[in-house]
Order: sequence, then C-alpha cells, then structure tokens
Amino acid sequence: MARNRTYTEIVTGLDVGSSSVRVAVGQLVVSKDHPQQLQIVSSIEVPSEGIQKGQITSIEDTVSAVSNALEQAEKMVGVPIEHVWVGVSGNQIISQESKGVIAISRTDGEVAEEDIDRAVDAAKAISTPLNYEILHVLPRSFSVDGQTGIKDPVGMTGIRLEVDTKIIHSVTSHIKNLSKVVYRAGVDIDDFVLSILAAGEVVINSRQKELGCVVVNIGGPTTSMVVYEDGDVLHTSVIPIGSSHITNDLALGLKTSIDVAERVKKEYGECVSRGINKKEIVDLKDVGADKSEIVTRYYIAQIIEARVSEILEKVDEELASIERSNMLPAGAVFIGGGSKVNGIIDIAKQVLSLPAQLGYPLGVDSISDKISDISFAPAIGLVKWGSALTHDGKRKPFMSNFKGKMSDRVKGIFKSLIP
Repeated sequence: MARNRTYTEIVTGLDVGSSSVRVAVGQLVVSKDHPQQLQIVSSIEVPSEGIQKGQITSIEDTVSAVSNALEQAEKMVGVPIEHVWVGVSGNQIISQESKGVIAISRTDGEVAEEDIDRAVDAAKAISTPLNYEILHVLPRSFSVDGQTGIKDPVGMTGIRLEVDTKIIHSVTSHIKNLSKVVYRAGVDIDDFVLSILAAGEVVINSRQKELGCVVVNIGGPTTSMVVYEDGDVLHTSVIPIGSSHITNDLALGLKTSIDVAERVKKEYGECVSRGINKKEIVDLKDVGADKSEIVTRYYIAQIIEARVSEILEKVDEELASIERSNMLPAGAVFIGGGSKVNGIIDIAKQVLSLPAQLGYPLGVDSISDKISDISFAPAIGLVKWGSALTHDGKRKPFMSNFKGKMSDRVKGIFKSLIP
C-alpha cells in the first residue's frame, strides 16, 4: 500500500448492559496527513432484555436485543458487521496481584519483547479462583537485576527480569453465556475487554493517568471504578449499587411506579437539595402517573441525594482501602447513565474531596451527538481499544489475554448453535 494512500478499517464495540445494549462503530482512517484518526460512524442504543444485575437471565431475549442493535448499526454504516469487541461488566469481576520472574534469554543479556511476553506468561501461572478465567494481565512495573520501577525494559541489559502485574478475572459461566449470545447474533468476537478499562482509555489522557485519577461508571445495578496512578492501573472494583437503586428509592418515596420514577429522575432529578425552592412542585401526572399527585422538587432531591451520597461514600471507601482517599490530583471522572443526574459533580467534590468532571471521549471524531453521551463511553472505549490493537497489528500483553484461551475454544461450540 502506498504511503500517501488513505485506508479505513471498521471496528465495532458492543456494550451489553442491564438497562441498555449499546453499539459503537468506528472507522480508523490512516493517511499521510493524519497518521491515525478514529471516527465514530454509528452509535446505537436499544433497551436491554434478558439481563438482570449484570447477569444474563435469558439467552434468547438477550440475543434479540443484541441482534436488534447490530442490525440498526449495520443500516447506518452500510456494510455488514462481522466481528465485535465485547465489554464485560458486572459484580463478578475480581482481581489479584502476581509476579512473574524469568531469565533473560539472549546471550548478550539484552531484554527483548519476547522476554516481556514470557515474564507476563509466568505471572499468569497462579491458582485461578474456582470457576473464574483470566480476563486481563496488566503489568504495573518491571525490574531488571533488582533495579525496580522500570516501565519499559526493552533494550536494557541484565540476567533476571521480573514483572509485577494485576490480574483481572471474570466468572467463566458469564463469559460463556455472553459468547453464546454474540455468536447467536451472527457475529464473531475479537476479544473480551473489561468495560471500565475500555472507558478509561477514551475519557482520560496520559497525564491524568500519571498524576492519579479514578474513573467511575455509574450504571444500572452496579457502579464500577478503575484507579490509575503513574500511568498504570492501580485498582479496579465493582460496587453493587447503581442508578436503578435511585429509581427504586424514588418509586418507594413517591409511592409511584418504576416508569414514573425513572422519568422523574431524568426530568427533575437533582443530586443536591440545598438551594432548591421548597415550594417548587411537580405533578406526577405530567410524567406518566395515572392521576394527579403533587410532590416538591426538594423532596425528590433529598431522595436522590441520599442514594448518590451512599454510592460516592462507597467509592471513597474503595479509595481508602488502597490509601488513595483525597490523594488523586487528577480527580474523579464520571461516566454512565447514572452520572447524568444534575449536580453529580458538585456532590462528588464534597464527598470525595477531589476535583470532579464528566467523562467525554477524547481524540475521537463523530457526526453523531452520541459522542457527547457519557453513557456511550464504554462502547466508544471498546472501539478505541480495538482500533489500537488492530492498527498495531499484534496483541499487547497488557491489553488482553483472554481470547486465545477461551474465545477460540467456545467459538466452534456456539457457532454450531446458530440457527
């Protein structure tokens, strides 16, 4: 291919959540003028079916929702979608530390890429929790002959190479069910990626990762978070409370239906009750209730504030468990549907005592306004993640190590089940 020629490659991210299925399709444009530019050409959101609290409860219903989203995306793109990067989320994610140690293979003692791969493979030789599979191996730092804190040891000289890693596991049954859903929808799987990690690749920059920050995804049933420091992943966690709990609280407090409570949250929700006029009223009939019922916006805000405060306090507890409470200079970045409630940034600054902001995709172009929807951050992050690996032409050990172990094995099984 000529150097000045422009070429494109379609990359698709599939984020299967408890409330929505989101598909983002990106086009990696490579040319002489723009060495690498990612454009989102399609972004689709459909209501999720067959998933509760992050777990697949009905294969057929989930296949229907995923197929619907992929068909709509294909219509917008104009070409068939044949393979996708699949996000993994839910409270079944666990992580542990591991160290890999090898002897440097070359006679001159120079560290090569192959040595790094072998060190990472050695770190994977641990006792995996029962019914769990390795999803990611994330190198944090290397050491060569006792010299610690090395980020990239390639080219250095020594005898012994060590790597400290964080290994992320996911429940095997969840991955198998998710694989079955995607293959029955008629597409192949490029790889599985932890959704919050993919989102972190697109909503924060390298300087924020170096200084230290936390990305918080407030989803439906859960809130997931990833902490970065010195450019590496320091901690990941899933909190079993999310925006659906806010809706449930409103339904109970206002004595109304879940659907009405959801509309109240979206149209009149506030995370901070202070400063709201206590005489300002809302008629629930205006948001779908069967009969007229008057409530104050102040009361609505009090209900939301209590639950959001609890979520943020749980986030702060996770930060305290790794001794990073109030100690992340780049602050907190919020994504996910639950982060759309007005005032989330103000209350986050109070509870976390950190700078806070909403997380919008960085370095990504799109003609769609969904690029500004923080709910799409994981799906767009999957596209960016996949495009980086596709463009580089090889799998990086710190990106993902699941596909070769699991996806190829289940692919033949589940593709035979496609009608």
